[in-house]
Amino acid sequence: MPWYALYTESRQEKKVAARLAKLGIEVYCPLIIQERQWSDRKKKVEVPLLPSYVFVHLEAHKRELVFQVSGVVRYLYWLGQPAVIKDSEIEILQKWLLDKVVAFEVVGIQPGSLYEIPSGPFIGQKGIVDKVDKTQITLILEQLGVKIMLHK
Repeated sequence: MPWYALYTESRQEKKVAARLAKLGIEVYCPLIIQERQWSDRKKKVEVPLLPSYVFVHLEAHKRELVFQVSGVVRYLYWLGQPAVIKDSEIEILQKWLLDKVVAFEVVGIQPGSLYEIPSGPFIGQKGIVDKVDKTQITLILEQLGVKIMLHK
């Protein structure tokens, strides 16, 4: 059985994952802990690593079942077919997320350059720098086909 990537409505990833699991569909929604600032306090919250995406593990002939769940928009397609994610890629992602800290310093990094992630869940992965500001870098990880934001 392959894994497929599902595109969800904005900020519905955890709800969609819970609803799919309730239907008996194996689902994976990779989550990370981020510190968020409110006007009166800071709080650590669990947020999806890949906004608007969850992964489902099911047989090809059962793919339509996911559309019974509100919040599911569509499958992610690659070359006209639903994108298939290998078990090994999901396992790597799960392994990377065991270590939740990513530390880095934004100095001398320019868009378009290659950047190797020094620590955390994506340690050793190389990505192309998309955007840079004082506290974060947006990287394109071509191997995984995703864009991630690293926060200081």
